[in-house]
Amino acid sequence: MGRIEKDSLGDVEVPDDALYGAFTTRAFNNFRISGIKANPDLISSYAIIKKAAALANMQLDMLDKEIGKAIVLAADEVIEGKHEIEFIIDAFQAGAGTSSHMNTNEVIANIANIKLGGKAGKYDRVHPNNHVNMAQSSNDVTPTAARLSVLLTLPALVTELEGLSAGFRSKAIEYDDVIKVGRTHLEDAVPIRFGQVFEGYAASIEKCVDNLKNAGNGMLELGIGGTAVGTGINTHPDFKDTIISQLRDLTGFGFYKGNSIMLAWSMLPFVAVSNALRMLALDLNKISNDLRLLNSGPKAGISEVVLPEVQPGSSIMPGKINPSIAEAMNMVCFQVIGNDHAVSMAAGAGQFELNVMTPLIAFDILWSVGLMTNTVSMFREKCVSGMTVSEARCTELLDKSQCLATVLNPYIGYDNVSRLVKTALRENKSLKQVIIEQDVIPEKYLTEILDARKMTEPGVVDKRIVGEIREYHKNRAA
Repeated sequence: MGRIEKDSLGDVEVPDDALYGAFTTRAFNNFRISGIKANPDLISSYAIIKKAAALANMQLDMLDKEIGKAIVLAADEVIEGKHEIEFIIDAFQAGAGTSSHMNTNEVIANIANIKLGGKAGKYDRVHPNNHVNMAQSSNDVTPTAARLSVLLTLPALVTELEGLSAGFRSKAIEYDDVIKVGRTHLEDAVPIRFGQVFEGYAASIEKCVDNLKNAGNGMLELGIGGTAVGTGINTHPDFKDTIISQLRDLTGFGFYKGNSIMLAWSMLPFVAVSNALRMLALDLNKISNDLRLLNSGPKAGISEVVLPEVQPGSSIMPGKINPSIAEAMNMVCFQVIGNDHAVSMAAGAGQFELNVMTPLIAFDILWSVGLMTNTVSMFREKCVSGMTVSEARCTELLDKSQCLATVLNPYIGYDNVSRLVKTALRENKSLKQVIIEQDVIPEKYLTEILDARKMTEPGVVDKRIVGEIREYHKNRAA
Protein backbone atom coordinates (compact mmCIF):
# COMPACT_ATOMS: atom_id res chain seq x y z
CA MET A 1 0.00 0.00 0.00
CA GLY A 2 1.10 3.52 -0.70
CA ARG A 3 0.16 6.79 0.91
CA ILE A 4 -3.06 8.52 -0.07
CA GLU A 5 -2.92 12.09 -1.37
CA LYS A 6 -5.86 14.22 -2.40
CA ASP A 7 -6.24 16.59 -5.33
CA SER A 8 -9.18 18.29 -7.01
CA LEU A 9 -10.16 15.02 -8.67
CA GLY A 10 -10.13 12.91 -5.51
CA ASP A 11 -7.83 10.43 -3.80
CA VAL A 12 -4.59 9.28 -5.39
CA GLU A 13 -2.41 6.43 -4.16
CA VAL A 14 1.27 7.40 -4.26
CA PRO A 15 4.17 5.01 -3.46
CA ASP A 16 5.19 5.43 0.19
CA ASP A 17 8.82 6.27 -0.57
CA ALA A 18 8.15 8.57 -3.54
CA LEU A 19 9.19 12.20 -3.41
CA TYR A 20 6.65 13.06 -6.09
CA GLY A 21 2.95 13.36 -5.39
CA ALA A 22 -0.60 13.10 -6.70
CA PHE A 23 -0.17 15.20 -9.85
CA THR A 24 2.90 13.27 -10.96
CA THR A 25 1.22 9.94 -10.26
CA ARG A 26 -1.81 10.80 -12.39
CA ALA A 27 0.43 12.04 -15.21
CA PHE A 28 2.58 8.93 -15.04
CA ASN A 29 -0.49 6.71 -15.32
CA ASN A 30 -1.94 8.79 -18.17
CA PHE A 31 1.10 9.08 -20.41
CA ARG A 32 2.60 5.65 -21.00
CA ILE A 33 3.81 6.59 -24.48
CA SER A 34 7.51 6.43 -25.34
CA GLY A 35 9.24 5.18 -22.22
CA ILE A 36 11.60 8.14 -22.61
CA LYS A 37 11.83 10.45 -19.64
CA ALA A 38 12.41 14.19 -19.68
CA ASN A 39 15.98 15.26 -20.43
CA PRO A 40 18.01 15.58 -17.19
CA ASP A 41 19.23 19.03 -18.25
CA LEU A 42 15.61 20.14 -18.59
CA ILE A 43 14.85 18.88 -15.08
CA SER A 44 17.92 20.69 -13.74
CA SER A 45 16.73 23.83 -15.50
CA TYR A 46 13.32 23.56 -13.85
CA ALA A 47 15.06 23.26 -10.49
CA ILE A 48 17.31 26.26 -11.16
CA ILE A 49 14.18 28.32 -11.90
CA LYS A 50 12.58 27.10 -8.66
CA LYS A 51 15.67 28.15 -6.74
CA ALA A 52 15.73 31.54 -8.44
CA ALA A 53 12.01 32.05 -7.76
CA ALA A 54 12.40 31.21 -4.08
CA LEU A 55 15.33 33.61 -3.78
CA ALA A 56 13.39 36.32 -5.60
CA ASN A 57 10.24 35.87 -3.51
CA MET A 58 12.28 35.96 -0.30
CA GLN A 59 14.05 39.10 -1.50
CA LEU A 60 10.62 40.70 -2.13
CA ASP A 61 9.28 39.55 1.29
CA MET A 62 6.66 37.38 -0.39
CA LEU A 63 7.94 34.02 0.90
CA ASP A 64 8.74 32.97 4.47
CA LYS A 65 12.50 32.74 4.85
CA GLU A 66 12.51 29.32 6.51
CA ILE A 67 10.34 27.86 3.75
CA GLY A 68 12.31 29.65 1.07
CA LYS A 69 15.66 28.38 2.33
CA ALA A 70 14.32 24.82 2.47
CA ILE A 71 13.14 25.16 -1.15
CA VAL A 72 16.57 26.44 -2.18
CA LEU A 73 18.33 23.49 -0.52
CA ALA A 74 15.88 21.04 -2.07
CA ALA A 75 16.32 22.59 -5.50
CA ASP A 76 20.09 22.29 -5.14
CA GLU A 77 19.75 18.54 -4.64
CA VAL A 78 17.69 18.24 -7.81
CA ILE A 79 20.17 20.41 -9.73
CA GLU A 80 22.95 18.08 -8.58
CA GLY A 81 21.06 15.10 -9.99
CA LYS A 82 20.50 13.38 -6.64
CA HIS A 83 16.86 12.52 -7.31
CA GLU A 84 16.69 11.58 -11.00
CA ILE A 85 14.67 8.48 -10.17
CA GLU A 86 11.82 10.71 -8.98
CA PHE A 87 11.29 12.29 -12.41
CA ILE A 88 9.12 9.66 -14.01
CA ILE A 89 7.00 11.54 -16.55
CA ASP A 90 7.14 10.51 -20.20
CA ALA A 91 8.68 13.07 -22.54
CA PHE A 92 5.41 13.00 -24.49
CA GLN A 93 2.82 14.35 -22.11
CA ALA A 94 0.09 16.93 -21.59
CA GLY A 95 0.66 20.34 -23.18
CA ALA A 96 2.75 23.20 -21.80
CA GLY A 97 4.94 20.86 -19.77
CA THR A 98 2.60 21.00 -16.79
CA SER A 99 3.28 17.36 -15.89
CA SER A 100 7.07 17.68 -15.73
CA HIS A 101 6.73 21.07 -14.09
CA MET A 102 4.49 19.71 -11.33
CA ASN A 103 6.75 16.68 -10.97
CA THR A 104 9.49 19.18 -10.12
CA ASN A 105 7.26 21.19 -7.77
CA GLU A 106 6.22 18.09 -5.85
CA VAL A 107 9.71 16.63 -5.53
CA ILE A 108 11.17 19.91 -4.29
CA ALA A 109 8.24 20.43 -1.90
CA ASN A 110 8.63 16.97 -0.39
CA ILE A 111 12.40 17.28 -0.02
CA ALA A 112 11.89 20.66 1.66
CA ASN A 113 9.20 19.27 3.99
CA ILE A 114 11.50 16.45 5.05
CA LYS A 115 14.29 18.94 5.74
CA LEU A 116 11.88 20.87 7.98
CA GLY A 117 11.01 17.72 9.94
CA GLY A 118 7.88 16.75 8.03
CA LYS A 119 6.92 13.80 5.84
CA ALA A 120 6.57 13.32 2.11
CA GLY A 121 2.99 13.86 1.00
CA LYS A 122 2.18 16.15 3.94
CA TYR A 123 2.28 19.63 2.49
CA ASP A 124 1.43 21.52 5.69
CA ARG A 125 4.82 23.30 5.72
CA VAL A 126 5.87 23.53 2.08
CA HIS A 127 3.23 23.25 -0.64
CA PRO A 128 4.16 22.46 -4.27
CA ASN A 129 1.78 25.06 -5.68
CA ASN A 130 1.57 27.71 -2.98
CA HIS A 131 5.27 27.91 -2.18
CA VAL A 132 7.50 26.12 -4.74
CA ASN A 133 5.39 27.48 -7.59
CA MET A 134 4.83 30.94 -6.09
CA ALA A 135 4.59 33.64 -8.82
CA GLN A 136 5.00 31.02 -11.55
CA SER A 137 3.04 29.03 -14.10
CA SER A 138 3.91 26.15 -16.39
CA ASN A 139 3.29 28.63 -19.20
CA ASP A 140 6.30 30.77 -18.34
CA VAL A 141 8.44 28.25 -16.44
CA THR A 142 8.55 25.56 -19.15
CA PRO A 143 9.70 27.87 -21.99
CA THR A 144 12.28 29.35 -19.63
CA ALA A 145 13.49 25.89 -18.60
CA ALA A 146 13.71 24.91 -22.26
CA ARG A 147 15.80 27.99 -23.01
CA LEU A 148 18.13 27.37 -20.09
CA SER A 149 18.58 23.70 -20.96
CA VAL A 150 19.52 24.59 -24.54
CA LEU A 151 22.11 27.05 -23.24
CA LEU A 152 23.47 24.39 -20.90
CA THR A 153 23.85 21.77 -23.64
CA LEU A 154 25.02 23.76 -26.67
CA PRO A 155 28.59 24.43 -25.43
CA ALA A 156 29.50 20.73 -25.51
CA LEU A 157 28.33 20.49 -29.13
CA VAL A 158 30.25 23.63 -30.06
CA THR A 159 33.40 22.19 -28.47
CA GLU A 160 33.05 18.95 -30.44
CA LEU A 161 32.45 20.84 -33.68
CA GLU A 162 35.50 22.99 -33.12
CA GLY A 163 37.50 19.80 -32.59
CA LEU A 164 36.14 18.35 -35.83
CA SER A 165 36.99 21.52 -37.73
CA ALA A 166 40.51 21.41 -36.32
CA GLY A 167 40.75 17.76 -37.39
CA PHE A 168 39.89 18.63 -40.99
CA ARG A 169 42.35 21.55 -40.98
CA SER A 170 45.06 19.19 -39.79
CA LYS A 171 44.25 16.81 -42.65
CA ALA A 172 44.27 19.79 -45.03
CA ILE A 173 47.85 20.59 -44.06
CA GLU A 174 48.90 16.93 -44.24
CA TYR A 175 47.47 16.38 -47.73
CA ASP A 176 47.69 19.83 -49.28
CA ASP A 177 50.03 18.63 -52.03
CA VAL A 178 47.82 15.71 -53.10
CA ILE A 179 45.86 16.65 -56.21
CA LYS A 180 42.70 14.80 -57.12
CA VAL A 181 40.15 14.90 -59.89
CA GLY A 182 37.45 17.39 -58.99
CA ARG A 183 33.92 16.14 -59.56
CA THR A 184 30.75 17.99 -60.45
CA HIS A 185 27.49 16.26 -61.40
CA LEU A 186 29.41 13.12 -60.29
CA GLU A 187 31.55 13.55 -63.44
CA ASP A 188 35.22 14.46 -63.80
CA ALA A 189 35.83 18.19 -63.42
CA VAL A 190 38.96 20.32 -62.94
CA PRO A 191 41.70 19.35 -60.44
CA ILE A 192 41.52 20.26 -56.78
CA ARG A 193 43.91 19.63 -53.89
CA PHE A 194 42.77 17.52 -50.97
CA GLY A 195 44.01 20.33 -48.76
CA GLN A 196 41.40 22.57 -50.36
CA VAL A 197 38.68 19.94 -49.98
CA PHE A 198 39.37 19.48 -46.27
CA GLU A 199 39.66 23.26 -45.73
CA GLY A 200 36.21 23.56 -47.28
CA TYR A 201 34.83 21.02 -44.81
CA ALA A 202 36.40 22.90 -41.91
CA ALA A 203 35.01 26.24 -43.10
CA SER A 204 31.52 24.74 -43.37
CA ILE A 205 31.65 23.42 -39.81
CA GLU A 206 32.89 26.76 -38.50
CA LYS A 207 29.99 28.52 -40.22
CA CYS A 208 27.61 26.08 -38.55
CA VAL A 209 29.18 26.89 -35.17
CA ASP A 210 28.52 30.58 -35.80
CA ASN A 211 24.91 29.77 -36.66
CA LEU A 212 24.47 27.80 -33.44
CA LYS A 213 26.00 30.54 -31.29
CA ASN A 214 23.83 33.21 -32.89
CA ALA A 215 20.71 31.11 -32.45
CA GLY A 216 21.69 30.36 -28.88
CA ASN A 217 21.68 34.08 -28.12
CA GLY A 218 17.93 34.02 -28.76
CA MET A 219 17.55 31.82 -25.68
CA LEU A 220 18.55 34.72 -23.44
CA GLU A 221 15.26 36.61 -23.79
CA LEU A 222 12.90 35.45 -21.04
CA GLY A 223 9.19 35.70 -20.38
CA ILE A 224 9.46 34.37 -16.82
CA GLY A 225 7.22 36.35 -14.49
CA GLY A 226 4.41 36.46 -17.02
CA THR A 227 2.68 33.46 -15.35
CA ALA A 228 -0.49 32.18 -17.04
CA VAL A 229 -0.90 34.38 -20.13
CA GLY A 230 2.01 36.79 -19.84
CA THR A 231 0.24 39.47 -17.77
CA GLY A 232 2.06 38.64 -14.53
CA ILE A 233 -1.01 37.81 -12.45
CA ASN A 234 -0.15 36.74 -8.86
CA THR A 235 3.36 38.21 -9.00
CA HIS A 236 5.00 41.10 -7.18
CA PRO A 237 5.52 44.10 -9.51
CA ASP A 238 9.29 43.61 -9.21
CA PHE A 239 9.26 39.84 -9.47
CA LYS A 240 10.17 39.62 -13.16
CA ASP A 241 13.26 41.79 -12.83
CA THR A 242 14.25 40.09 -9.60
CA ILE A 243 14.00 36.49 -10.81
CA ILE A 244 15.85 37.29 -14.04
CA SER A 245 18.61 38.88 -11.97
CA GLN A 246 18.74 35.75 -9.83
CA LEU A 247 18.92 33.54 -12.91
CA ARG A 248 21.80 35.61 -14.26
CA ASP A 249 23.66 35.18 -10.97
CA LEU A 250 22.95 31.45 -10.73
CA THR A 251 23.89 30.55 -14.29
CA GLY A 252 26.23 33.23 -15.60
CA PHE A 253 24.08 33.67 -18.71
CA GLY A 254 23.12 37.17 -19.82
CA PHE A 255 19.36 36.77 -19.52
CA TYR A 256 17.16 39.79 -20.13
CA LYS A 257 13.47 40.61 -19.91
CA GLY A 258 11.26 40.18 -22.97
CA ASN A 259 7.61 40.68 -23.77
CA SER A 260 6.01 37.95 -21.66
CA ILE A 261 2.75 37.95 -23.60
CA MET A 262 4.55 37.34 -26.90
CA LEU A 263 6.97 34.82 -25.42
CA ALA A 264 4.10 32.72 -24.07
CA TRP A 265 3.09 31.78 -27.61
CA SER A 266 5.94 32.66 -29.98
CA MET A 267 8.45 29.83 -30.27
CA LEU A 268 10.57 31.38 -33.04
CA PRO A 269 13.80 31.46 -30.98
CA PHE A 270 13.54 27.68 -30.66
CA VAL A 271 12.94 27.40 -34.40
CA ALA A 272 16.18 29.33 -34.96
CA VAL A 273 18.14 26.86 -32.81
CA SER A 274 16.47 23.89 -34.49
CA ASN A 275 17.17 25.38 -37.94
CA ALA A 276 20.84 25.84 -37.02
CA LEU A 277 20.95 22.17 -36.03
CA ARG A 278 19.25 21.21 -39.30
CA MET A 279 21.76 23.22 -41.35
CA LEU A 280 24.58 21.54 -39.45
CA ALA A 281 23.02 18.15 -40.22
CA LEU A 282 22.72 18.99 -43.92
CA ASP A 283 26.40 19.85 -44.27
CA LEU A 284 27.64 16.99 -42.08
CA ASN A 285 25.50 14.62 -44.11
CA LYS A 286 27.13 15.89 -47.31
CA ILE A 287 30.61 15.55 -45.85
CA SER A 288 29.85 12.00 -44.69
CA ASN A 289 28.52 11.09 -48.12
CA ASP A 290 31.67 12.49 -49.73
CA LEU A 291 33.91 10.40 -47.50
CA ARG A 292 31.87 7.27 -48.17
CA LEU A 293 32.13 7.79 -51.94
CA LEU A 294 35.82 8.69 -51.84
CA ASN A 295 36.41 5.56 -49.73
CA SER A 296 34.37 3.32 -52.03
CA GLY A 297 36.07 0.18 -53.28
CA PRO A 298 38.64 -0.83 -52.33
CA LYS A 299 39.18 -2.18 -55.87
CA ALA A 300 36.06 -1.28 -57.82
CA GLY A 301 35.42 2.22 -56.53
CA ILE A 302 37.16 5.57 -56.14
CA SER A 303 39.42 4.61 -53.20
CA GLU A 304 41.16 7.98 -52.95
CA VAL A 305 40.40 8.16 -49.22
CA VAL A 306 40.93 5.25 -46.82
CA LEU A 307 38.70 5.38 -43.75
CA PRO A 308 39.68 3.59 -40.53
CA GLU A 309 38.51 0.00 -40.18
CA VAL A 310 36.31 -0.07 -37.09
CA GLN A 311 34.38 -3.35 -37.46
CA PRO A 312 33.70 -6.16 -39.94
CA GLY A 313 31.24 -5.03 -42.58
CA SER A 314 29.25 -8.11 -43.45
CA SER A 315 27.66 -11.18 -41.90
CA ILE A 316 28.16 -13.12 -45.15
CA MET A 317 31.06 -11.57 -47.09
CA PRO A 318 34.39 -12.29 -45.36
CA GLY A 319 36.86 -9.43 -45.20
CA LYS A 320 34.37 -6.78 -46.25
CA ILE A 321 34.76 -3.43 -44.45
CA ASN A 322 32.14 -0.69 -44.54
CA PRO A 323 32.31 3.07 -43.83
CA SER A 324 30.30 2.43 -40.66
CA ILE A 325 31.08 5.66 -38.81
CA ALA A 326 30.09 7.84 -41.75
CA GLU A 327 26.91 5.80 -42.16
CA ALA A 328 26.02 6.40 -38.53
CA MET A 329 26.56 10.12 -39.07
CA ASN A 330 24.13 9.99 -42.02
CA MET A 331 21.44 8.39 -39.88
CA VAL A 332 21.82 10.91 -37.09
CA CYS A 333 21.66 13.77 -39.58
CA PHE A 334 18.39 12.42 -40.96
CA GLN A 335 16.97 12.22 -37.43
CA VAL A 336 18.00 15.79 -36.63
CA ILE A 337 16.44 17.02 -39.87
CA GLY A 338 13.24 15.20 -38.93
CA ASN A 339 13.32 16.68 -35.43
CA ASP A 340 13.55 20.14 -36.95
CA HIS A 341 10.37 19.52 -38.92
CA ALA A 342 8.59 18.48 -35.73
CA VAL A 343 9.85 21.61 -33.95
CA SER A 344 8.65 23.81 -36.80
CA MET A 345 5.21 22.22 -36.77
CA ALA A 346 4.99 22.53 -32.99
CA ALA A 347 6.15 26.16 -33.06
CA GLY A 348 3.32 27.02 -35.42
CA ALA A 349 0.73 25.27 -33.26
CA GLY A 350 0.08 27.99 -30.70
CA GLN A 351 -3.41 29.32 -30.15
CA PHE A 352 -4.39 32.62 -28.57
CA GLU A 353 -2.21 33.31 -25.50
CA LEU A 354 -0.20 30.08 -25.37
CA ASN A 355 1.73 27.50 -27.34
CA VAL A 356 1.18 24.22 -25.50
CA MET A 357 3.71 22.25 -27.57
CA THR A 358 6.76 23.25 -25.53
CA PRO A 359 7.44 19.71 -24.21
CA LEU A 360 7.90 18.43 -27.77
CA ILE A 361 9.97 21.45 -28.77
CA ALA A 362 12.30 21.02 -25.81
CA PHE A 363 12.53 17.26 -26.25
CA ASP A 364 13.42 17.36 -29.95
CA ILE A 365 15.94 20.18 -29.68
CA LEU A 366 17.72 18.64 -26.70
CA TRP A 367 17.64 15.24 -28.40
CA SER A 368 19.18 16.75 -31.53
CA VAL A 369 21.87 18.54 -29.54
CA GLY A 370 22.72 15.35 -27.64
CA LEU A 371 22.74 13.21 -30.79
CA MET A 372 24.97 15.65 -32.62
CA THR A 373 27.36 16.09 -29.70
CA ASN A 374 27.95 12.34 -29.37
CA THR A 375 28.04 11.67 -33.10
CA VAL A 376 30.44 14.49 -33.95
CA SER A 377 32.77 13.19 -31.24
CA MET A 378 32.56 9.67 -32.71
CA PHE A 379 33.05 10.99 -36.25
CA ARG A 380 36.17 12.94 -35.28
CA GLU A 381 37.76 10.20 -33.18
CA LYS A 382 36.90 7.10 -35.20
CA CYS A 383 36.76 8.43 -38.75
CA VAL A 384 38.40 11.77 -39.50
CA SER A 385 41.43 11.44 -37.21
CA GLY A 386 42.47 8.12 -38.70
CA MET A 387 41.59 8.59 -42.36
CA THR A 388 44.34 8.73 -44.96
CA VAL A 389 44.56 9.84 -48.58
CA SER A 390 46.07 7.57 -51.23
CA GLU A 391 48.33 9.82 -53.30
CA ALA A 392 49.07 6.97 -55.71
CA ARG A 393 45.39 6.40 -56.42
CA CYS A 394 44.75 10.13 -56.84
CA THR A 395 47.60 10.37 -59.34
CA GLU A 396 46.38 7.31 -61.21
CA LEU A 397 42.87 8.73 -61.63
CA LEU A 398 44.20 12.18 -62.44
CA ASP A 399 46.33 10.75 -65.24
CA LYS A 400 43.41 8.75 -66.65
CA SER A 401 40.98 11.65 -66.50
CA GLN A 402 40.56 14.45 -69.02
CA CYS A 403 40.13 16.94 -66.16
CA LEU A 404 43.18 18.95 -67.28
CA ALA A 405 41.47 20.00 -70.49
CA THR A 406 39.85 23.18 -69.18
CA VAL A 407 43.18 24.93 -68.80
CA LEU A 408 43.69 24.70 -72.58
CA ASN A 409 40.70 26.94 -73.39
CA PRO A 410 42.65 30.24 -73.39
CA TYR A 411 45.31 28.75 -75.69
CA ILE A 412 43.33 26.95 -78.41
CA GLY A 413 39.65 27.67 -77.66
CA TYR A 414 36.74 25.73 -76.13
CA ASP A 415 35.64 24.00 -79.36
CA ASN A 416 39.09 22.69 -80.19
CA VAL A 417 39.54 21.41 -76.63
CA SER A 418 36.15 19.64 -76.77
CA ARG A 419 37.20 17.87 -79.95
CA LEU A 420 40.48 16.75 -78.40
CA VAL A 421 38.74 15.44 -75.26
CA LYS A 422 36.27 13.41 -77.28
CA THR A 423 39.10 11.94 -79.32
CA ALA A 424 41.07 11.03 -76.19
CA LEU A 425 38.04 9.33 -74.63
CA ARG A 426 37.11 7.51 -77.84
CA GLU A 427 40.63 6.23 -78.46
CA ASN A 428 41.37 5.62 -74.76
CA LYS A 429 44.42 7.88 -74.83
CA SER A 430 45.65 10.62 -72.58
CA LEU A 431 44.85 14.17 -73.58
CA LYS A 432 48.53 15.01 -73.78
CA GLN A 433 49.13 12.11 -76.17
CA VAL A 434 46.33 13.27 -78.50
CA ILE A 435 47.62 16.85 -78.46
CA ILE A 436 51.09 15.68 -79.44
CA GLU A 437 49.82 13.29 -82.11
CA GLN A 438 47.70 16.01 -83.71
CA ASP A 439 50.45 18.59 -83.28
CA VAL A 440 47.99 21.07 -81.72
CA ILE A 441 50.44 22.57 -79.22
CA PRO A 442 54.22 22.19 -79.34
CA GLU A 443 55.25 19.61 -76.75
CA LYS A 444 57.71 22.03 -75.13
CA TYR A 445 54.76 24.08 -73.78
CA LEU A 446 52.61 21.20 -72.50
CA THR A 447 54.43 20.53 -69.24
CA GLU A 448 53.98 24.13 -68.16
CA ILE A 449 50.39 24.46 -69.39
CA LEU A 450 49.23 21.11 -67.99
CA ASP A 451 50.64 21.69 -64.49
CA ALA A 452 47.82 20.33 -62.28
CA ARG A 453 49.00 22.21 -59.20
CA LYS A 454 48.67 25.54 -61.01
CA MET A 455 45.13 24.60 -62.00
CA THR A 456 44.05 24.52 -58.35
CA GLU A 457 44.60 28.26 -57.91
CA PRO A 458 43.81 31.48 -59.81
CA GLY A 459 46.44 32.40 -62.35
CA VAL A 460 47.18 34.63 -65.33
CA VAL A 461 47.44 33.06 -68.76
CA ASP A 462 50.91 33.38 -70.23
CA LYS A 463 50.28 35.71 -73.17
CA ARG A 464 53.70 34.94 -74.58
CA ILE A 465 52.85 31.26 -74.93
CA VAL A 466 49.41 32.11 -76.40
CA GLY A 467 51.11 34.28 -79.01
CA GLU A 468 53.72 31.67 -79.86
CA ILE A 469 51.07 28.94 -80.25
CA ARG A 470 49.04 31.14 -82.59
CA GLU A 471 52.18 31.96 -84.59
CA TYR A 472 52.98 28.25 -84.72
CA HIS A 473 49.57 27.50 -86.27
CA LYS A 474 49.92 30.33 -88.77
CA ASN A 475 53.24 28.95 -89.89
CA ARG A 476 51.75 25.45 -90.23
CA ALA A 477 48.86 26.78 -92.27
CA ALA A 478 51.24 28.64 -94.57
